Amino acid sequence: MGALDLLLVAGVALLAGGINSIAGGGSLILFPTLVALGLGTVEANVTNSVAQWPGYLGGVAGFRPEYRGQRRRLLRFSLVAVLGGTVGSILLLVLPPAAFELVVPVLVLLASLLLAVQPLLTRRLGRHGEEPPSQDPWWLFVALFLATVYGGYFGGALGVILVGVLGLGLGRLKLANALKSAISAVTATVTLVVFGIFGDVHWAAVAVAAPAGLVGGFLGARIATRIPPTPLRVVIVTLGVAVAVYLYLRA
Repeated sequence: MGALDLLLVAGVALLAGGINSIAGGGSLILFPTLVALGLGTVEANVTNSVAQWPGYLGGVAGFRPEYRGQRRRLLRFSLVAVLGGTVGSILLLVLPPAAFELVVPVLVLLASLLLAVQPLLTRRLGRHGEEPPSQDPWWLFVALFLATVYGGYFGGALGVILVGVLGLGLGRLKLANALKSAISAVTATVTLVVFGIFGDVHWAAVAVAAPAGLVGGFLGARIATRIPPTPLRVVIVTLGVAVAVYLYLRA
């Protein structure tokens, strides 16, 4: 990549970090950008996963006040995320690249459609009240494991999936949104270690995208309750569907 390419990657990573904290789906703009700049789909995916790790940390820092009194729950959910993220990352590395190229258009399309229906899910979750149950339901851990396996393998719109799962399980949407960032950060940490050691990472892209994503994630968390997410969601969903079609035709 040339200097202009890296500058573009940094700008998109800044935006992706903010999007992940505000609405979820930041991967759906950084991943296709890396593919458009010449990276293979698997290389773009592992580079995207490593590069977005600081952005998730920025989101956690921005949501810090929401984590008061949630230490034990965070530890339990983090353990599930470590297991799920490890399984998903290993699957990406051991399965043939052709399998990923075949399934990624479907994953991008499903992630985009899930992001599109998120407002309907949010309205349903809003009827649950504001007090979480005294005990987390068993199915929540199973759902989180499957979600983080997906996050380790691809991860596009992982935040949207986590908000839906946590919102249904906890009945408290603001807490679900904050916990989403923490679980995403843990999953991303696992992929950072696995892909950093064994994956084909484009480190020059990571070097410019990582700090930009960190700033974007922190700022996005700070303004998450002030910016209308609908226009942002429309853009991301439209782009995601277009990318899914492009990747399908490319495969």
